[in-house]
Amino acid sequence: MQAGFAMVETGFTRAKNAVNIMMKNLMDFSMGSLAFWAIGFGIMFGASSTGWFGTSGFFLSDFEVGGDPWVLAFWMFQVVFCATAATIVSGAMAERTKFSGYLIYSAVLSAIIYPVFGSWGWGSLFKGEGWLEGLGFIDFAGSTVVHSVGGWAALAGATVLGPRLGKYTKSGKIKPILGHNMPLAALGVFILWLGWFGFNPGSTTAANKDIAMIFVNTNLAAAAGAVLSMIISWVKFGKPEIGMSLNSALAGLVAITAPCASVTPLSAVIIGAAAGIIVVLAVLFFDKVKVDDPVGAISVHGVCGAWGTLAAGIFNIGGTSAKIIGVQLLGIGACFLWVFPAAFLMFKLIDKTVGLRVSAEEEMEGLDFAEHGGNAYPDFEVSSYGGVGTSMGPGSPSAAGEAVGQFKPVRQT
Repeated sequence: MQAGFAMVETGFTRAKNAVNIMMKNLMDFSMGSLAFWAIGFGIMFGASSTGWFGTSGFFLSDFEVGGDPWVLAFWMFQVVFCATAATIVSGAMAERTKFSGYLIYSAVLSAIIYPVFGSWGWGSLFKGEGWLEGLGFIDFAGSTVVHSVGGWAALAGATVLGPRLGKYTKSGKIKPILGHNMPLAALGVFILWLGWFGFNPGSTTAANKDIAMIFVNTNLAAAAGAVLSMIISWVKFGKPEIGMSLNSALAGLVAITAPCASVTPLSAVIIGAAAGIIVVLAVLFFDKVKVDDPVGAISVHGVCGAWGTLAAGIFNIGGTSAKIIGVQLLGIGACFLWVFPAAFLMFKLIDKTVGLRVSAEEEMEGLDFAEHGGNAYPDFEVSSYGGVGTSMGPGSPSAAGEAVGQFKPVRQT
């Protein structure tokens, strides 16, 4: 999954920031693993007398040498979910975030913010007992527990950071900043699509007959999102657009994550198709209110995660009711009311202390050089060339002389 997210984010952003994006994704998993091992796993799955958070199992103390290794396998599976929630935020904060400030965020989300909400919805998978799951909350593999947590933290981060230089004109006009490598972004989506077949079926935590239906539902939802989005872009722009279709495939995957084990294949198609529409509308909305999200992470994961969680109640194969839908809405609201304020406060504190945003000069130069002293493409140079395709419509070459951070070949001598 981490490889897929890294490819998607790199492809949708400019060449001058590719190394920075790879480093953030690497540290999301590396630092996140350590933080989740030391603190997060205990908060999320430790014994709890209140249903709000766990108080045991820190540093994997629930495992004894020679004892049942299941806890180790369970931890390994869950740390990937934790890293997924953390790395979602990277895309929304791309191209203008200080690496040192980002590292602090990644550790805090992995150790505290994600595990607290996770304990509410999934604590009973080990030793916990979350108050939300006790009400009957349905989120089989994490539309809200994983994806909306990442999405709402991404919204907080993008809000505190502000937009990239040149994204919005003084008159309020939206100025597209094109990604530099759509094939790389497409590769990332294919990797994620494949990874979701471990993400969703693996959440059974055991091999059983339910896995077959989960596989089918997961695939159909992604396919429906991608196809419907292609049709919409073809009608709207006159051409089938790659960026929109890629994000809509991801939106379908995110949306089916909560209900994948409890809906029919037909419902999965409807859920995925609806997600393909919702993500387009959400991206337009956030652009309109000037929340700059280079990869559409807030829309894909936050908004479509909420939709998928609601859909788990609406399309529940065992029947629906006002109570079921009410509990789903409660879970969606509880996630936002915990994650967004907590993440917003964290980002504000980071901004006031070590700093969250790079200088304007560093942003123009590119974070690869400014933060890491390197270059992802040593045989190329940053130029004013545009890219092709964005998350919202076909791209076009940038105006001459505009520093957009794309690249062109350098003649070797």
